[in-house]
Amino acid sequence: MNLPAFLRAQPDGVLLSVKVQPRASANEIGEALGNELRVKVTAPPVEAAANEALLKLLAQQLRCPRNRVDIVRGHTSRHKTVKLYGLSPEKVLAQLGQA
Repeated sequence: MNLPAFLRAQPDGVLLSVKVQPRASANEIGEALGNELRVKVTAPPVEAAANEALLKLLAQQLRCPRNRVDIVRGHTSRHKTVKLYGLSPEKVLAQLGQA
């Protein structure tokens, strides 16, 4: 299966490259922008509020527990790498509506 550029399979899960847009009008997962998936969150980028909103939105969309979604790179940047533990690339694509 050909994976999109924003998704990388790992032995214990999947890495997802995202570009976060804080202070958006609604929480939503957008389309792919090059090598990243655009994700909009309403939270401001202060005291990790936008990061937590991103993780909650992804966990809700993927129908998995919040503790299986973690930011591994880019805590203070709009460009982040999120690790999705125990999920297959196929399931991630299907749940995000990108299949």
